[in-house]
Amino acid sequence: MTATLDRTPDDTLDKKLDERILRTSPLRRPLSRPELGSVVGALAVFLFFAVAADGFMRAASLSTVLYASSSIGIMAVPVALLMIGGEFDLSAGVMVTSSALISSMFSYQLTANTWVGVGVSLLVTLAVGAFNGFVLTRTKLPSFIVTLGTFLMLTGMNLGLTKLIDGTVSTKTIADMEGFPSARAVFASTLTIGGVDFKVTIVWWLALVALASWILLRTRAGNWIFAVGGNQSAARAVGVPVAKTKIGLYMGVAFGAWISGQHLLFSYDAVQSGEGVGNELIYIIAAVIGGCLITGGHGSAVGSAVGALIFGMTSKGIVFAEWNPDWFKFFLGAMLLLATLLNTWVRKRAEATA
Repeated sequence: MTATLDRTPDDTLDKKLDERILRTSPLRRPLSRPELGSVVGALAVFLFFAVAADGFMRAASLSTVLYASSSIGIMAVPVALLMIGGEFDLSAGVMVTSSALISSMFSYQLTANTWVGVGVSLLVTLAVGAFNGFVLTRTKLPSFIVTLGTFLMLTGMNLGLTKLIDGTVSTKTIADMEGFPSARAVFASTLTIGGVDFKVTIVWWLALVALASWILLRTRAGNWIFAVGGNQSAARAVGVPVAKTKIGLYMGVAFGAWISGQHLLFSYDAVQSGEGVGNELIYIIAAVIGGCLITGGHGSAVGSAVGALIFGMTSKGIVFAEWNPDWFKFFLGAMLLLATLLNTWVRKRAEATA
């Protein structure tokens, strides 16, 4: 993989840590792509369900698969960038619910236009992401501890504040409030193309993949992300703003949570305060299946999208094949192990052909 880079002190960081600026043979280039293993896996899963599930190849079924993939992929993209930067976020799942609850309760309780609630939710959610990054960089605590603490706090706040303000575990409907139709059109509408309905989340998903890929491959910030994930000490030594980079990555996860939260709210008019718990693991799984390393410094936005697509094909393919859905997590765990082994094998093959 190649990219146009300016020769600055930031870019001289130990070239062996950044596969984008290594001279590679034509054979090694495709092998060194982080998403290669996941693409092979996605093709295998697609062909398998195309044969095993009669309705899988229908246009409406594929639309359902893309929707399921996008609902995971919107969060998997920023989570992948964070993992490339050497960290992860256990609060990502409940942050989605927090974002939706803030929009709903702020709009309803103050009888404000729903767009006011959407704007306040964005500010608060980004503040939570900045808090995660700030505490991480100032205390030097592992991201596991920092984001686990945020996860527990948000889980308690989601339930406690919802019961305190609304008297129940779910918010009141805001479907009849001013601004709801336009907000729903942005976050939860359906686009009809060729007689097939597609959720607008697919557009959000693809836009985030394109934006994240541009950041990683064509900007100095992308260099910084790979650098801090590959060798944080060396990155700091050559002037990379490690703290700002990590805070920005956590705010990126928060932005994805805001988008997902608004979709959740405007799809169903109300929100259950207990939703989102456990989804953070799904986002991490999608990123890992897509080629991100837990240790950081390696991965791609496209790979996270492929990982989310595999998740969507598997979750819906089991339904179309009329199998017992209780086995879904077994297949998901098996895919995680196989994808990790395949990605490791591909990477070693790429290094061997250097």
